[in-house]
Amino acid sequence: MSLILGSLFLALSFLTGKVQAVFSEEETVISQLARTIYDGRGALYLMLISGTTVILIMAANTAFADFPRLGALHAGDGFLPRQLTYRGSRLVYSRGIVTLAVIASILIIIFQASVTRLIPLYAIGVFLSFTLSQAGMARRWWKIGHLAEGVEVVEPGSTLKYEKGWQYRMMINGFGAVCTAVVMVVFAVTKFKEGAWVVLILTPVLVTIFFSIHHHYKRLAKKLSLDNFGVIPPHAMRHRVIMSVSGVHQGTLAALRYARMLSDDITAVHVTIEPADAEKVRQKWETWGEGVRMVMLDSPYRLFIEPILGYIAEVAKQRQPGETITIVVPEFVAESRLTEILHTNTADLLRSQLRRQHGIVIINVPYHVHEEVGEH
Repeated sequence: MSLILGSLFLALSFLTGKVQAVFSEEETVISQLARTIYDGRGALYLMLISGTTVILIMAANTAFADFPRLGALHAGDGFLPRQLTYRGSRLVYSRGIVTLAVIASILIIIFQASVTRLIPLYAIGVFLSFTLSQAGMARRWWKIGHLAEGVEVVEPGSTLKYEKGWQYRMMINGFGAVCTAVVMVVFAVTKFKEGAWVVLILTPVLVTIFFSIHHHYKRLAKKLSLDNFGVIPPHAMRHRVIMSVSGVHQGTLAALRYARMLSDDITAVHVTIEPADAEKVRQKWETWGEGVRMVMLDSPYRLFIEPILGYIAEVAKQRQPGETITIVVPEFVAESRLTEILHTNTADLLRSQLRRQHGIVIINVPYHVHEEVGEH
């Protein structure tokens, strides 16, 4: 492959000089060569341009085939979000594919799809990768050469053991690292104003982000580890249930039955926005509430979440040791996504406000209403 690529590059360079092809944004050098050699835009010209297009499509597809796997490997090591390790229904890393598509689209928009401005990003990124990989291999051969025969050292992703001829291999990888590093520096200097500065800034920023993600996962794993956990703390002895009630209906009673399975200490909470509606709720609760006490919270500013949050905060201050406060919320489940937007999901609103508080559990009890066929 190296010989084919080298001979192709030299041949194209030679022909470009002979036909005096000049790079331009309107027409590529290959198109100028083909147009000159084949004397116009005939069938041979179209075949060559079509073949070039297919090769470029395959090259683009390579990125979408390999980046998701590379992202999954880094995510598995904790340097990228864990979501990139998940496989989709087609057994591919679909989230990695979507991520690459979004990043590529952003670059195309920022650089206005200019190949001239995008080439420095590609070139510096590629030769930086080559430099790091070659330098890494040289370092690996160095470590292998300083091992005693028969000794094995297990490292993440590989096992090191002494091999003869390590000096020769280290020299080859070291020479390759130097060559690619020189090319990278030349690109960075000569193309700095044409977009190379973006890579020079973006690369250390990305590395910082990767290590920040890695340190986050390490800190989280250390805090969740059971190695030095000690004695298992006693389980919570009791639940104190607070049940949000917007109206009294079959869904409310289903949530009440579930709340009774958790505890006998249940408090129903209703936010009073319209006094007339609140009185109807109170009367229905006296009939169907099974004797569970109800607290009516006045909301003069017609707020709904804030009064409940305030009441929960007051209850949390009085929490006893070993007591868990459980918020039970009836949740209507719509039959379709179209009708779902017509209903307020109180459980999600409360969860978003209370999920950072310790000792509070939010449970949404879904209830379904199936419309009968022919019902009007």
